[in-house]
Order: sequence, then structure tokens, then C-alpha cells
Amino acid sequence: MMTLFPRRQGLVALCIGVAPFASAASDTASSEAVSDTAASQQVLNPMVVTATLAPRTADQSLASVTVIDEADLRRQDPKDITDILRAQPGVDVSSSGGFGKNTSVYLRGTGSESTPLLIDGIRLRSATAGSPSWQFLDPRMFERVEVVRGPRGSLYGADAVGGVVQLFTPEGEGEPTPSISLGGGSFDTRRATASLSGAESGTRYYVSTSRLESDGYEIVDGEGDKGYDNTTGLVRLSHTFAGGAELGVLGLRGRGNTEFDAYGSPGETDYVQQVAGIYAELPITEAWSSRLTLSEARDEQETPVYSSVFDTQTRTARLENTLALGRHELVAGAEYSRDEVDSSTAFDEDSRDNTAVFTQALMDFSPLTVQASLRHDDNQAYGEETTGSLGLGYALDEIHTLRASYGTAFRAPTFNDLYYPDDGFYEGNPDLDAETSETYELGIRGQFGLGFWDLAVYQSDIDDMITTVDTDGDGSVDTSDNVSRARIRGVELATGADVNDWTLRAALTYTDPENRATGKRLARRASRSLRFDADRALGDWTLGGSVIAQNHRYDDADNEERLGGFATLALRAGWHFAPRWSTRLTLENLLDKHYQTVEGYNSPGRAAFLSVRFGE
Repeated sequence: MMTLFPRRQGLVALCIGVAPFASAASDTASSEAVSDTAASQQVLNPMVVTATLAPRTADQSLASVTVIDEADLRRQDPKDITDILRAQPGVDVSSSGGFGKNTSVYLRGTGSESTPLLIDGIRLRSATAGSPSWQFLDPRMFERVEVVRGPRGSLYGADAVGGVVQLFTPEGEGEPTPSISLGGGSFDTRRATASLSGAESGTRYYVSTSRLESDGYEIVDGEGDKGYDNTTGLVRLSHTFAGGAELGVLGLRGRGNTEFDAYGSPGETDYVQQVAGIYAELPITEAWSSRLTLSEARDEQETPVYSSVFDTQTRTARLENTLALGRHELVAGAEYSRDEVDSSTAFDEDSRDNTAVFTQALMDFSPLTVQASLRHDDNQAYGEETTGSLGLGYALDEIHTLRASYGTAFRAPTFNDLYYPDDGFYEGNPDLDAETSETYELGIRGQFGLGFWDLAVYQSDIDDMITTVDTDGDGSVDTSDNVSRARIRGVELATGADVNDWTLRAALTYTDPENRATGKRLARRASRSLRFDADRALGDWTLGGSVIAQNHRYDDADNEERLGGFATLALRAGWHFAPRWSTRLTLENLLDKHYQTVEGYNSPGRAAFLSVRFGE
């Protein structure tokens, strides 16, 4: 496992038409073309590690997965990690503006607190707010993104209700390779990145640093431009010894400042995002390997206008054993983590421990495969939770794989939910239970030589939803309570093809996230979305574009504040004008569509960015 844990209408018609086109291409391919499509098959049916803690191709994972590889990231050159996630199958994003402003990522209609973010196996989040600060992550630090949809509580513990997103940093390989990139564009934005990578005598290394500055734009009408800056550094180092043992370290730290509108007054937040870890893997026998990982994650934010400091830290120790039994594989392990809070707010409790044991069996009875997992968590704050999952896959033929799964998960109450002191507006509730969920899913994947398609239908039932309620009846003080239930139903279609120098990807998503107590749609979620990406190689040139379309959403739980739907168009071009030299131009929101995903906060208008790069 390559992580710190074991290694419009016409357009819609075109998107839906990709799958049968790919099928026809496969049926007519000659034997001479087989070797030419090997690399394409690897991209279209990539290895995934997040779904099962072990390397499995996308069809073998028995999960709804999306992989965004290094080529995708290079071509699309996102300024924010959520730009590449937006409207992917089952993914929705809401943001209080661009360039480092508060952002939420919803997987399959669940809350942002129910979508864990991992960086090379290390979880990053705010223990007080419960969700990660997606807006502060520089996408240039990563070479791969895996999005696994569906519950994964039995593998990752708390909050993996809608799924899991994992970001992978690069590993060094080959001769020492330097790289540097400079660019800029609209909103007086400037970017610079430099890196060095390589491998020698069993040692692999990758070091990188980046800087982004932007004066921003008028996010709130009449309140002026709101700027953002980010400086990030990354170090990754590993060594494989002669006997097969491996030792590795990772450090990633991002810090900067973001400006915002504080109810008519200017405000700013200084932030730090950091993950660090060390792992050791030992092959005990030919069939048994063991890995120990020690890690720390920090989310720190200081906002002077509110005189607030929220610094959270999570330390984790995880032991994982993998046993190969012929075509079967067994994983068993234990995990201990501790959350700590250092804040200007006097929380009633400022730390909590969690202990967990877990196991997973991956069994291959071809054409039938079975995946079963179980995990038990014991948390100092909210008690014990047991989660499990069962997945069945059946290879109908060499092309199609049918899958069915059932899984449970839970969302842990945050420090704010539990311990926030009474400030006259809100007070935490230490008697909260965790939200619990169960999900059923049925899917089928077609994997062709030049393309793929994947269709999934699912239903998630969530009990004991944590909701803010009026405790005294006059609206003066609110608290959190387990009073609501939700039912989320959805259909996802993903398809793609790599053929005749074209790279095509499309995603259609329907989601019905309903609060069962009110019959209303959960706030800030669109129910329908489309994403279509197309790129073509033309010698030393690449040309491409993306269309993203979503219907309306509501900004409030009562569904009274309606935010209109939108469609955006982005175009891009790249040119390799000399050996190891390239330049890239991106035009975003080309039609200058005005839209909001959070009431009162404008999304960026038309923008252009140009960069020059030296290196591989």
C-alpha cells in the first residue's frame, strides 16, 4: 500500500453515450491493439487502496470509487482541492467563496462531518468543528485522489458514513529530478512550486514547497476583495532494507492567512494544517506482514476579530497485520487515538481517547468474491460503537461485475457538540449519542479495453441525527440533541474512455437527502449534478474542457432560502514547447456565471491563469 497505512442536452447525450462507444471499440479492437491499450486499462481500472486497506483494482474493490490521477491533476491544474472533487460521482461542495474560504464536502448527501479526509493514511480534521479545512490544502502537493463512496466505519472508525477521501503525496523514483513551476492570473493571483525527487539504493525521497498569494475578489457584495495566501512544505522519505523491512516518514505543513467578511466588518484567520507520521513495516513470514504507524495531525486557527483560537491535535498509533492465505487475505489490527483541544473557549473537556480493534476478510471464490469487516470503538466521550460491512461481488463475465453491499457507520459528536460552554447563544450537550447509519447498495461495473462504466443505487438510513434545537423555547439559547432521522437515496453513473488521443470522463448523480422529521431536503445539497471532462492530445499540445452543472439547493433546513442551479464551463490548453519545459493556460467559469452555494457568498467569476513549468 502506497500510504503510511498498508501500501447541456447535447452534452448529456454525449456523456451517456461514452459507455456503449467504449464497448463497441473493445469489440472491434484487433489483437495488435491490445498492448497499445494496456496503459489505458490501468488508468481506467486503477488500483485502489482506500476501499479495502489493500491494493485492489476498481472492479475488485466491490465499492463505488473514483480515482483522480496525476495526469488529471496536471491537466486541470486546480487552485483548490475541491475544484477537482466538485460534481464527481456522489460528491457535492458548498463554499463561502473561493480562495481559502469555508468549504464543505458532502459525500452521498451526508454532512461534511461525515466525510473523513486522509493524507497518506493520516486523518486530518478539526476536532471542534468535526470537518476538515478543505480550503487550505494545496492540490500541487498531491499526485492522486481516491474517493470511496459508501460507509467505511468498519475500517476507519468514526464519521466514515458517506465515504472517505484520501489524498496521496508523491513517492520519489529514478534519478534525482528537480521541478519548478511559476504562474499567475486573475484576482492578482501568484503561484510558485519547487520540488526534488528521486531514489537510490532502496531509499526514495520527495521534497516540495509551494506558495500561493491572491488578492481575491468581492465575495460579499459591497464588502471589497478578500485575499488569501498559503505556504506549504512537504517531505516524504522511505527506505527498504535487504530483508524487505521498510521504514518511512512524512511531514506536510501548510500555513497562511485568509480574509473574510465578519458581518460587515473585515476579518481574517491565520491557520496551520499539518500532518506528520512515521511507519515501520516488517515481513514476519512470506505470508504475514505487520505495520506500525505513529502519526499526528493538527488544525490550528486564530481569528482576532472574534478573539478566538481553536487549535486541535490528534495523535494516533495504529498496528495492522496482513495475512495472505492463498487467494484470500485477512487483515487484523488495533488503533489508539487521542484528541486534544487548546482554545480561547473554555470547553468543559479538552481531550478524549479512542481505542479500537478491527478485522477484515477478503475472500476470492472466483467468480464470487466476499468482503467482510468488523470494528469496535470505545470512546471516552460518547461510549462504544460497533460497525460492520459485508460486500458480495460476482463476475458475470470477463467484462461485467455485479456487486451488493451492506454497511453500518457512525458520526461522532464533536467537542463543540458536547462541551461548548454557554455563551448566551449556544451550549454543548455532554449527553449526546453518536449518529448511526446503515446503507444498502447495489452496483454493476463494465470494464472494457478502452473504457468503463459504473452504475450504483443506494439507500442510507441515519438515526439519532445531531441537530441544533431551541432549549428554552424563546430562541435565545440553542443546544445539540439526537432528535432527527434522515433517509438518503441516490443513483450514480460514472463512465469514461481513453481512445484516439481522447480522454473522456462523465458523471451523473441523483441524490435525495431527506430529513425524515420534516420531509425537507438537507441544507446546501443539490439533488442532481453532471460533470463532463474531455481532453485531447495533439502532438506537443493538449486541449480540454470541463462542464459542471447542478440544480438548485436550499441554504436552510426549512427549505425557504433557495439558491439557483448553475452550469459552468472551463477550458484549458497545455504546450510542451521544449524538452522538460511546458506551459499551461486555464480559463475558468468562461461564461462568467453568477452563482452561490452558500447564501450571500459569491463564487468566483470568469478567471484566467497561466503557468510555466520545468521538470517531468
